[in-house]
This record gives sequence, structure tokens and C-alpha cells, in this order.
Amino acid sequence: MKPKIFIDGSEGTTGLQIYQRLSDRDDVSLLTISEKKRKDSKERAKIINSADLIILCLPDDVARESVSLIDNDKTRVIDASTAHRTAPGWIYGLPELSREQREKIANAKRVANPGCHATGFIAAVYPLITLGIMPNDYPLTCLSLTGYSGGGKKMIRDYEEEKTPEMYAPRLYGLDMHHKHLPEMIHVTGLTRPPVFCPVVNDYYNGISVTITLHSDLLTGRPTAEDIRRKLESYYAGESFVIVAPELGSGMLESNWGVNTNMLEITVSGDDDLSIVTSRFDNLGKGASGAAVQNMNIMLGIDEEKSVDIESMFAMDEDDRKIREALYYAKYGAGD
Repeated sequence: MKPKIFIDGSEGTTGLQIYQRLSDRDDVSLLTISEKKRKDSKERAKIINSADLIILCLPDDVARESVSLIDNDKTRVIDASTAHRTAPGWIYGLPELSREQREKIANAKRVANPGCHATGFIAAVYPLITLGIMPNDYPLTCLSLTGYSGGGKKMIRDYEEEKTPEMYAPRLYGLDMHHKHLPEMIHVTGLTRPPVFCPVVNDYYNGISVTITLHSDLLTGRPTAEDIRRKLESYYAGESFVIVAPELGSGMLESNWGVNTNMLEITVSGDDDLSIVTSRFDNLGKGASGAAVQNMNIMLGIDEEKSVDIESMFAMDEDDRKIREALYYAKYGAGD
């Protein structure tokens, strides 16, 4: 029998993309709720408890409410909100962290889907701490540049329909140092000193680049940029969705790399004394919807790579890829 999946909040940006990825699947059955009943707790509870797995794409308080409606031991949960990312009993949904993490996700009842900024930060920092290169009290600074789709339907509408002059330029936010992704960034990596984290939103739809800065003399063994690159390459060897650039970064790195895919690329740049590590991916892909589908596949024992991309450039031959890239850049710009 096909597993029954309910996307609670399928009308939002993340939910719509998850639905797009799953709508043509013949190995799962999607449950739906009528528009007029989607705020009816009794009707939602009925559907939630009939599902084998629910994916929550809701505000935090509503996500907690949905979990409270579960009254059986069968229904499993992936929560794409911030509500449960550091909560006891919830497994953090970034399988590339380790073999053990992937096994935990596979057996979990409750999985918290990572935040987009947090995904890029943790993908760079977690291995460095695990490998003993970075002390957990390292004074980290992180700059994260993202497209406006990460702000949800309201921000998308603002940028596309009600744009004001200041929205044509990058805008820093989270300046009170209390961004909602910080708790999971600290919790998952084990940092004892909070990073100075500055997110930036810019005038393009999707794609994100998350960059940390490193001083070799503050790291164990004084590793060069190339040493760090090789260590990360080895750590992620064999992973399908996390890759490390084969050479040190030079020139420019566009922040809309890998859009419509579940790929995350780590690029190390620098020299013998200073390094920057940059994670680039689609904030709606590996940073949200693609990651949720990947976690769902793992939990259901399905091929992890199934339907995580939307019209993936990586699945095309070279000529088709170049045509698709040309069309994309003609519409959105090169992003550099």
C-alpha cells in the first residue's frame, strides 16, 4: 500500500514546491483538504491521523498545533517551520552530517527540516568542529546572501508587485543578532560562542550563498585554505547532494547557483593564512522543499534522490544545460 502523505500548509511557498515535487509520484498518495476546511481543526486532525507522514509548512504556533492533533503512534512528521529544530525528541534533518544522522532520520518519528541559512552554515562548520580543526569557541563571522523568495509570500509580493527604491539593492537584516536560525546553528554544531551572523536579502528570486571567515592561526594545526578544502572534500565524499569545489575559489561566486535543484556546493577560497568557506544552494531546494522531500524519502525507505529537484540542470545533457542556463540568466541575470 502506498504511504499516505499530507502537506499541511501546501498553499505556502515551501508547501507548493513540495507538492510540485510529489504530484507526479506513483509510489506515494497525497492527501488533500478543501480550501474551506483547511482551518477546521477537526477536519485537519482527521486527515493528519489518517496519514503515514505529514509535512508541516506552517507558522511555528500552527505547526505545534498540528503536532498536538496527532493521537496515534503511526503518523510521522517532517516540520519545515522553526518550531522544533532544537526541541528534545526531534531529529535534525540534515542527513549529510554523518552516517549516524542519516540512520536517525530513517528511523525517526519526528524530523525538523533545517532552515536555509542554517543549512549552509552547518554544512561548513559541523565537519570542521567534528574533525577537530575548529574549536567550538571559535569567534565565527557569517554573511549570508539570499534571494527574496526566502521571505515567503509577502516578501515575494513586495518585490514583484510593490517594490520600493531601496529594494533594488541588497538589504541587511537580523541586525539585533537574534535571527530565528541562530539557535539551530549553535545547537547542531555545538558552538559555545554564538557566531556574528548577518543575513542579506537581494533583488533576485532564489539562491543563497552562506560564507564564514577563518584565520588559520586560530585553528588547530594552522591549516591553509587548501588544507581545509581537502578536509571538507574528504568529509563529503560519496554524498549525492553536497559537493566540494575541486579548486580554491577565484574570481566571482554567484549566489543563484544550483537553482531548482537539491545540490549544495562548498567552495573554499583564500591562502595560507586566511580562508573563507562558502555554501551555495537553492534556498527553496536544499534550503527548504528539496530537503523535506529528501528526508521523506529516507524515512520511507525510498531512493533518497527521487523527485528532489525541479527540472534539474544536472539531469540534462551539456547542450540542454547550456540552453537552460542561457534562458535562466536572460530572465534573472547572472547574479554576479
